[in-house]
Amino acid sequence: MRPEPAGARRTSRLRGLTDEYLALADQLRGGGGAKRVAKMHHKGQLSPRERVARLLDPGAPWFEVGLLVAYDRYAGEAPAAGVITGVGVVSGREVVVVANDATVKAGSWWPETITKILRAQEIAMRERIPILYLVDSAGVNLPHQGGVFPGQYGAARIFYYNSIMRRYLHVPQVAAVMGSCVAGGAYLPALSDVIFMVDGTSFMGLGGPNLVKGATGQVVDAESLGGAKTHTTTSGVAHYRAANDEECLVRMREYVARLPRPVAMAQAVIASRPPKSDPAAIYDILPHDHRLSYDMRQVLDCLLDEGVLDEFQPDRAREVLCGHARIEGRPVAVIANQRGIIKAEGDARPRFGGIIYAESAEKVAYFIETANREQLPILFVQDVSGFMIGPEAESEGIIRAGAHFVEAMATAMVPKFVLTVNHASGAGYYAMAGQGFDPDFILSWPTGRMAVMEGEAAVMAVHGGALEKAQAAKRPVEPATSKAMTLLRSDFESQLDARYAAARGFVDAIITAEETRDMLAFLLRVAASYDGPHLGPFVLPALAHAGMTP
Repeated sequence: MRPEPAGARRTSRLRGLTDEYLALADQLRGGGGAKRVAKMHHKGQLSPRERVARLLDPGAPWFEVGLLVAYDRYAGEAPAAGVITGVGVVSGREVVVVANDATVKAGSWWPETITKILRAQEIAMRERIPILYLVDSAGVNLPHQGGVFPGQYGAARIFYYNSIMRRYLHVPQVAAVMGSCVAGGAYLPALSDVIFMVDGTSFMGLGGPNLVKGATGQVVDAESLGGAKTHTTTSGVAHYRAANDEECLVRMREYVARLPRPVAMAQAVIASRPPKSDPAAIYDILPHDHRLSYDMRQVLDCLLDEGVLDEFQPDRAREVLCGHARIEGRPVAVIANQRGIIKAEGDARPRFGGIIYAESAEKVAYFIETANREQLPILFVQDVSGFMIGPEAESEGIIRAGAHFVEAMATAMVPKFVLTVNHASGAGYYAMAGQGFDPDFILSWPTGRMAVMEGEAAVMAVHGGALEKAQAAKRPVEPATSKAMTLLRSDFESQLDARYAAARGFVDAIITAEETRDMLAFLLRVAASYDGPHLGPFVLPALAHAGMTP
């Protein structure tokens, strides 16, 4: 790790990547395009994003989950995987919203649509907040049914989560059928607590008129088969009927307003104080080259109230910062990787920032266990290249210390949040609350780089032997090897892009530097909605373990 040369003026890497991300995000929010939005307007319907905007409280925070999912697949035909998911505020209540985007292939379910809906349901279950479904979908995208219908995490998992929320977790589920709702997809609203339908434009049925005619020979129109009047007066499947989209959304807001609030986490919240530095300063703090060093404390100055981090063991294992802080008045335990060369006392060797040593692993493990006992949420600020390797590290017990770190993090029952700044590599990514350990929310800046290692390290791991032989023989590497090395570098660079991770749901969202502090504060507030264990997608109440029916 080398510092940036004094006086160097470089284009901000973070700024450039942020501009690229914002352009892509704007494009994806357009869904299937203006023509399809106009078609919905012609039918008297609001567009999917208009529905979400009317449902949410004006000016309140909105954290969209999975906007980039599948953007680089299906020749660009599945923006946001055809579904809008996120966390927002409705009638003053923190809620999860799932809204089919009927401008994208009639809102049909792609494989990644399932992934996004499941993630939204997991957030609702973990935080014990209401989940609102705005249903407008033609059902399974048949050419891709192999990735939708079968499997443990196929569409059936949605209905499993529906059922768990209804029977055991008592998470309110409110569904509005605002367009088509056919075949197995009809079970999503049917397994919700209440269903709203819209006169003239909504339909719900296990099969549409064409399928009914083909299967039974009966001829029936959509309204008689599964329209709002049929299901609110004859079948009794739905519970409320609205004249149009606008009225439906108003009534949903009124329904949410009267829901009781569960017991919340009793945190010592105080008045918010501004950060020490303007969050926009982050653009100049991060180096133009991800391999260069910077001071993580300067980044935290832009995120924490007054930049105050009450450090835990500040003079020990300084390659990892641990401490107590506040974000907009809310308490949080912070764990952050420090970059650069960490000078040591006396004759001890300096350490490389971003690397986890045995001593730092033990320090962080103890801090996590303390935060867990204190019931403080934990924020992991990732810029980690992995655990230290080599004979000295092994003799210090790096494997055992790393296992202690991972176990402490994995079993902590408090809310966990991840912000990836630069690197998220190797087992260090796992230890710093990687996705496999079910953190409550995972955010990344556009500079995030997630992979088992950097591309150059991968080249050495795969082709190191060939390089050494060529060097010993004082000849260039074979053309085939050189081509393979170039391809490997290219593949890794592509896969290290934060957009690649976001497209596959490895992070919940890419966010900008300016919005990071406010978004973290909002998500801390969301996580405080539930004072029980934030462990795994959901933890069943004790009565479920005892085999009792609530």
